[in-house]
Amino acid sequence: MKQFRVILGFELNNYFRNKIFMGTTIFLVVVIMIVNFAPRIFSSSDSEGSDVTPGSRPVMLVAAGEETDGYVSLFSDGFPDYSVEPFSGSVDGLKNMITAGVAECAFEIKDAGSLTYYVNNLSMYDSNSRTAAELIRNAVQVQAMSAHGMSAEEIENLMSTQITADVVSLGKDQANSFLYTYIMIFALYMVIMMYGQMIATGVASEKSSRAMELLITSAKPVGLMFGKVAAACIAGLFQLSVVFGSAILFYSFNKDSWSDESFIQSIFDMPLWLLGYMLVFFLLGFLLFAFMYGAVGSTVSKLEETGSAVMPVTLTFLAGFMVVMISFSTGNVDNLLIKVCSFIPFTSSMAMFTRIAMSTVPWYEIVASIAILALSSVFIGIIAARIYRIGVLLYGTRPKLGELIKTALKKR
Repeated sequence: MKQFRVILGFELNNYFRNKIFMGTTIFLVVVIMIVNFAPRIFSSSDSEGSDVTPGSRPVMLVAAGEETDGYVSLFSDGFPDYSVEPFSGSVDGLKNMITAGVAECAFEIKDAGSLTYYVNNLSMYDSNSRTAAELIRNAVQVQAMSAHGMSAEEIENLMSTQITADVVSLGKDQANSFLYTYIMIFALYMVIMMYGQMIATGVASEKSSRAMELLITSAKPVGLMFGKVAAACIAGLFQLSVVFGSAILFYSFNKDSWSDESFIQSIFDMPLWLLGYMLVFFLLGFLLFAFMYGAVGSTVSKLEETGSAVMPVTLTFLAGFMVVMISFSTGNVDNLLIKVCSFIPFTSSMAMFTRIAMSTVPWYEIVASIAILALSSVFIGIIAARIYRIGVLLYGTRPKLGELIKTALKKR
């Protein structure tokens, strides 16, 4: 235990003295602060420095021949955020007014069943053409009803009929859980990719130091390996806590500025029980792959060989990542593949968490998955420590990983 504490303290000191590590953390916090304060900054600058008259609205032009006035009246009610104005010129003139910035958009209506929408830069959220089509359709229906003898009151009652639909979810609402799951999966992906490579590279670079030979022969390999991995885990948690903690803090200061963004608000409404599961699977998944990266890093003699050596570990992790992404794309997070992956230790940290967040999973399956993942992490940690002890003393041609595993599995 003493050796473990010494290694842990030494490795943590290296992380927190690393300028890249601290600089990246500070950079992410600054970016998050800017993003959170952006709505408040831009809203104040718009209100103080804008030359646009308060209450002014963008111009929408309507060209419909002899019926232009009727459509202008119709669109004025349907587009309250626009100043709807008639246009009687040519189509080229209409386009020129939009490209020149005189008008934001325009409609050319040839008849009740055909319209053309003109806009300079079409936003992916622009729904003006659908709104206009709905307005015209309703107007045509009202005219048809009136022609068949229906009174204005009867038409109004018919058109204002509301259908109430109640949705009762007996399990999980995947729409609400989707963001939480995405955040955890990508956080785990980024941390494992970054810190796994750092562990492997660090172990490989240590082999060039003769002091390592003395250390590995005088200290227990389990203490060395677990100390290195625990330090990386603590450093990763520290970085994530600072980043996500600052995001929550800055969001609380600017919550009112984000009141119209339900997407952003939903990110910060994660239930505490789901956060607990996230931490469990995050820690166990990180430990499992960190041990594997450390073991593989000890088998290389040159730093340049690290990338190719860790490729099998990276591909194993990516397999679980792709299973989750495919399940997301199909909308079915309870398919057979992801259920099987929920009990495979190399993929369960992502697969089981996804099922917990977006589906209903029996408690005994959750317990079994966590138990398998925890025992596998300990077992792989011990094997990785033995490979580490053998690997750091080997130079020259890189030994085959299979042979090292067989040697490590033998009683020593």
